[in-house]
Amino acid sequence: MNKEIFTQTERKQLVASYRTLLSLLGGQLESNDCARMRRFIGEAYAADAPVRHDRFGFHALCSRLDTAVCLCRSLSADRNMCLAIVLSAVAGEAVPVQKVAGEWGDDVAKMVTGIEKVSSLYSKSASVESDNFRKLLLTFAQDIRVIIIMIVDRLRLMRQINHHPAQKLVHDTAMEANYLYAPLAHRLGLYAIKSELEDMSLKYSNREVYDHIAQQLNQTKARREAYIRDFIAPLKAKLEAEGLKFEIKGRTKSIYSIWNKMKKQHNTVEDIYDLFAIRIVIDCPLEREKSECWLAYSVVTDMYRPNPGRLKDWVSIPKSNGYESLHITVYGPEERWVEVQIRTHRMDVIAEKGLAAHWKYKGIKSESSLDQWMNNVRDILEAGQNGPMELMRNFKMDVYSREVFVFTPRGDLYKLPQGATLLDFAFNIHTRLGCQCVGGRVNGRNRKLNYVLESGDTIEIFTSQIQEPSRDWLSIVVTSKARNKIRAVLKENENRSAEIGKELLQRRLKNRKFDYDEAAVSRLITKLGYKDTIAFFSALGCDEIQINDVVDQYVELVSRQARVEEEVRVSASEYTLQPVADDTADTAGADDVIVIGDNIKGINYRLAKCCNPIYGDDVFGFISAEGVIKIHRCDCPNAGHIRQRYGYRLIRTRWSGKGGAQFGATLRVVGKDDIGIVTNITSIINKEKSVTLRSISIDSNDGIFDGVLTVGIADTAALNQLIKKIKTVKGVKNVQRN
Repeated sequence: MNKEIFTQTERKQLVASYRTLLSLLGGQLESNDCARMRRFIGEAYAADAPVRHDRFGFHALCSRLDTAVCLCRSLSADRNMCLAIVLSAVAGEAVPVQKVAGEWGDDVAKMVTGIEKVSSLYSKSASVESDNFRKLLLTFAQDIRVIIIMIVDRLRLMRQINHHPAQKLVHDTAMEANYLYAPLAHRLGLYAIKSELEDMSLKYSNREVYDHIAQQLNQTKARREAYIRDFIAPLKAKLEAEGLKFEIKGRTKSIYSIWNKMKKQHNTVEDIYDLFAIRIVIDCPLEREKSECWLAYSVVTDMYRPNPGRLKDWVSIPKSNGYESLHITVYGPEERWVEVQIRTHRMDVIAEKGLAAHWKYKGIKSESSLDQWMNNVRDILEAGQNGPMELMRNFKMDVYSREVFVFTPRGDLYKLPQGATLLDFAFNIHTRLGCQCVGGRVNGRNRKLNYVLESGDTIEIFTSQIQEPSRDWLSIVVTSKARNKIRAVLKENENRSAEIGKELLQRRLKNRKFDYDEAAVSRLITKLGYKDTIAFFSALGCDEIQINDVVDQYVELVSRQARVEEEVRVSASEYTLQPVADDTADTAGADDVIVIGDNIKGINYRLAKCCNPIYGDDVFGFISAEGVIKIHRCDCPNAGHIRQRYGYRLIRTRWSGKGGAQFGATLRVVGKDDIGIVTNITSIINKEKSVTLRSISIDSNDGIFDGVLTVGIADTAALNQLIKKIKTVKGVKNVQRN
């Protein structure tokens, strides 16, 4: 490799990470993997592959090696995943993915492609407010290993940016880790990574709160450890007496978790009663796991009084992300509540390293629980069609929702989020069953669609062939899958009805000897108050409005338009120009500054509101149906349409004299939403003697200022001068005339 590719520090980091990775992968690597990887990367840089750096300035290859090391340490070593991570640092234009596939196989190339897609989206700033956010999640959902890699990569990045000088970038990265990567880690059961991401996110986004809680925990550490020792000692002796092989330890809750409890309970750190949890990890064969977990449970509850309402049994029915454990809260010494977690060594591995580790250890590419997880992610993505914020709400709602467990009459078990209804259950079984659902029988009693399910319910669904989803159903269901399916059926039905309605209107008009005119139909739709053509034709197809009434109104509209056009179908040269009868005409001012035709003044004219011409603009006159001449700018948005359709009603027009009157002009100002930007803009306008500010409308979104200003101004020269001055305001990016 060329020396210029790495700094001395980066070279040392590269060598150290490379050696660590080889040690962690151990026997998984093939005999020539190391030599091939070095040759491949060397050839990439020799072929002028770009020396990539991320947004923080970290060298791509160094970062990728660190990510691979982090993957091995946080989860487990995986040859193909580590190769994909490292090779993605140089894959691209200089080294096409096809070459990766030829050298390392399709499996590695597929992951490299996924990593590259995600990286390209981040170069476009995939924030939650943008469409890239949804594309990012869709890319994730193609391969679960890409999800794992990107979560671990974000963990690596968060560990590296603690003292990075780009504080705004650090803050944004921390928020992104909290709203996207921590929930993804939660879904996969990567609780250790989730907690670390949340803690670091709080640290970078609100360091004062983080430091305060950390300091409080440090001050009480000795007292807390002494309490844990006193709690564990008699419990340990009792468990040993029962012949159990186990490990027992205390674990302090994460700082982010404590902060959430402080907000919810409105308490200080000292008042949070469950700052820590006791974990009992049992070593036993797979067939004895449940019996020994419940034996340990009986020992704990014999010694300390339990709170039955706080029992969480994820041993009998594991969570959807594979988590298995028994949780119980007991009343310990000093009248303090203590949470005790009971699990086996196998369960602990899955709890620490997630469902992905479970899948990895089983040596297969997929299993039913993983398929269900991936399908659930895709359902949420599909349900986010109405915008990124709804997608984010559905995503987080589904991530952290609790579950209810219900049964079919045959005894099949299904999991749904807490609050799910009978209709949610029907859609969860099958889309057709949900669409035709009319109710059901729950535990032997007939229930309506909106019945809220409870754990243990046995449900039988009733259907009808004539039943169809209605818009009211959207307020009944809570799962993203059901909501998405209902919307899809409603949209399909609306489009089908719209086709029927349009055909019906065309046929009736043909019977009345009238042509179907899209422009006339659009005017009629607007007149009837419908938001779009689909809604109008759907209402027509569903008989919500009478076809005969619509046809009558269409005929009247077209006939009236034809009469008006016939009345004014004279050329501009034959048109009798009428003088102004009074001084109420909507003109620019008292002095006539418009010359129409052959130097004729005193004509009734109006300045068109669609383009607001001012003195100095290139203009033309248009004889309207009312007989009034409207003055348009030559670059008016409607100019092309007017010239094409009503060329016979145009008349030559120009400005006269020196002007002097004030005209209305609208400016759009776009820039950064800095403090004082509005004051600075209005100050410039107020200092201009010949300019008056008539109105101002401001919109601010995601740090972008978007203002629309209407000013009174004498001519185009003054307007151009004003635009130049506004552009000098700090933060203003663009000023243009509407």
